[in-house]
Amino acid sequence: MRQELIELFKEKDKLSLKEIEQCLHVQNTEQIKEMMTALQELEDERKIYNDHMQYVWIDNDQYMIGRVKDVSRFELAIINPEGKIYVPKANAKDAFDRDEVLVKKTPQGNYVVHIFSRGIRNVTGTFFRDKEGWRFRSDIDLHTTFKVKNIKEFSLSNNVKAVVEIVKYTRPLEVRIARIIGPANEAGTDITALLYENEIRQEFPEPVIEEVRKVSDHVTEKELEGRSDFRALPTVTIDGDDSKDFDDAITVEKTKDGYRLYVHIADVSHYVKENSPLDQEAYLRGTSVYVVDRCVPMLPFELSNGICSLNPDVDRLTLSCVMDIDKTGKVKKYDIVPSVIHSDRRCTYNKVNQLMDHDPQIEKEYADVKEMLLDFEELAKQLEKQTEKRGAINFSTKEPKITLNKKGKPVDVTVKERGYAEQMIEEAMVLANVCVANYLNQHKFPGVYRVHEKPDPEKVETLYQIARVFNVPFEVSINDVNALEIEQFLSSIDDETAHEVLSLVALRAMQKARYDADCIGHFGLALDEYCHFTSPIRRYSDLVVHRMLRRYCFEKNSDKRQLAKDQNKVRVQAAHISEKEKDAVNAERTVNDYKMAQYMEKKVGQSFIGTIISVMNFGFFVELDNTIEGLVPMHTLMDDYYNYDEATMSLIGENSGKVFQIGQKIKVLCIDVDAAKGQVTFGIEQNATRKAKEMPFEKKMPGRDRPASKKRKTDH
Repeated sequence: MRQELIELFKEKDKLSLKEIEQCLHVQNTEQIKEMMTALQELEDERKIYNDHMQYVWIDNDQYMIGRVKDVSRFELAIINPEGKIYVPKANAKDAFDRDEVLVKKTPQGNYVVHIFSRGIRNVTGTFFRDKEGWRFRSDIDLHTTFKVKNIKEFSLSNNVKAVVEIVKYTRPLEVRIARIIGPANEAGTDITALLYENEIRQEFPEPVIEEVRKVSDHVTEKELEGRSDFRALPTVTIDGDDSKDFDDAITVEKTKDGYRLYVHIADVSHYVKENSPLDQEAYLRGTSVYVVDRCVPMLPFELSNGICSLNPDVDRLTLSCVMDIDKTGKVKKYDIVPSVIHSDRRCTYNKVNQLMDHDPQIEKEYADVKEMLLDFEELAKQLEKQTEKRGAINFSTKEPKITLNKKGKPVDVTVKERGYAEQMIEEAMVLANVCVANYLNQHKFPGVYRVHEKPDPEKVETLYQIARVFNVPFEVSINDVNALEIEQFLSSIDDETAHEVLSLVALRAMQKARYDADCIGHFGLALDEYCHFTSPIRRYSDLVVHRMLRRYCFEKNSDKRQLAKDQNKVRVQAAHISEKEKDAVNAERTVNDYKMAQYMEKKVGQSFIGTIISVMNFGFFVELDNTIEGLVPMHTLMDDYYNYDEATMSLIGENSGKVFQIGQKIKVLCIDVDAAKGQVTFGIEQNATRKAKEMPFEKKMPGRDRPASKKRKTDH
């Protein structure tokens, strides 16, 4: 039915439902259901849209789908990875900033014909009073006024920060006050507002708080029944200096054949009962959210930092994955058991790295666990060899560290340092995740898997084209690529510039990792079976996996009706958790962009050396060494007329032949900052200087069409 519909729309681009039924000779209920399902799929894929009278085929020559950027009082910019067009607000059909829209392109002008989804539901801003009464000013200029419906329900004061919820997308925007946050100049108020704007849940409802009060703050004797007792084992946690929730601990023993590795994970499912208020709230959150000045936890701090956290010198309930590993780093057998541990020491990445560098002071401090940690280092090196051998792609990327002062203002932006201790923990956690995924998959038990699909062949083709530009051999199967080929290709590049460019392009060719009820493998890690098991304090996916282990591995449940129910349930949960992960990433990115832009406000007029990381037909993005990014808009390139070459992702001067290309080092000048939008604008120094002499910089820059989000080195 789907293909028949596509062929039908190619013949006639507009069809009513009745016309479709007639053309396809739909006669019975089953056929109608199949037809409606296929139409919905095509709508979801943005191949057609429904204008409430007929279905319309989206021809890419006539239409453009993109995100709205509100650039002025008079027009919107519609942006997608292929380009940008403008729509006068008179033709915008009440589209607002961040909406996903469909634009019809005509010689008479562009106009919005359909709004697929709204990008903004909450707006943050401040209230102020003038002679006409209370007014609301949004933090980001949406070029509209606000009609506040419930203003009389609140006691307001000047310059108080608030969140309003959009009731009706009109001009003026109809809104209602959702929450008063507090004085706008208080430290942290700005980040609280951004989190609310991004719909991050920040308070726990009273039923959840009441449930937490009833949870014991210590392990009881009764809770030890049926658990393997690992309290006598030397056990440590290894985390960052500022970490407070410890959901994983390790024990390493040397054996005659190699090593025995214990990965102990907090038994959160013991405390968070399925369908309880606490569980329902955790599900709605989906994940903890980590921003520059705080963690917004999935679970209340009484659990995440208390009874569920594997703190030192106390008994804690865990699930342990016990792995026997040979001297080459291969797992020979594993077992997954409910357990109890007693952590001996809370280690930090910094100190473990110093220990491996033979720092005498740390060797003395960690004397009781020194030998085990050095054995762990030996083991991790063998595990790393196995990781490299199977072809896991090493996307080593930079993460920002933003330092705030007591007033909440950014005073420094640097790159987070990463030592080998971090890699050791990653190797151990990935291995445990693999074993658990293998157990669930081999036994056909329900589970939530972490999946990462093959890249789109078109994007691999782009990588091939860029490789040709740099004269780098590309022995990769475009239509059936595997991770080992990509890793070997990147490892073979000797030229530093070419390696940087092609690594960026390869990273952007990757699909986004997500959660699924089907075990379809993880491309980036080069694994056939993978799930998330090791962080149940901060990820709901791991909590689901723990529950399935408890029900089908430990309790040996054989109820077929329960099995079928769980199989359906995990499918819904996987889709929901994937969406909540996206929301968390977007919120974290929004806060980082805002604080980094705020940091750059005092840097306007200063020069920097950066790297071009993305090129579009409207300009290019430059990343500084400290990870701050900014756009060099096309209109600031005043020394020539530049054409965009899609094949090489570059801008080429028509007269000079000058090229701006991904990976190129370049000197830029910071010419404008809009902190509220998280936007930094750079200019090429000579162009920027000339522009500054001619006129003040006008804020006509379209909102950032960010390049692909950065990935951590591994997905564990």
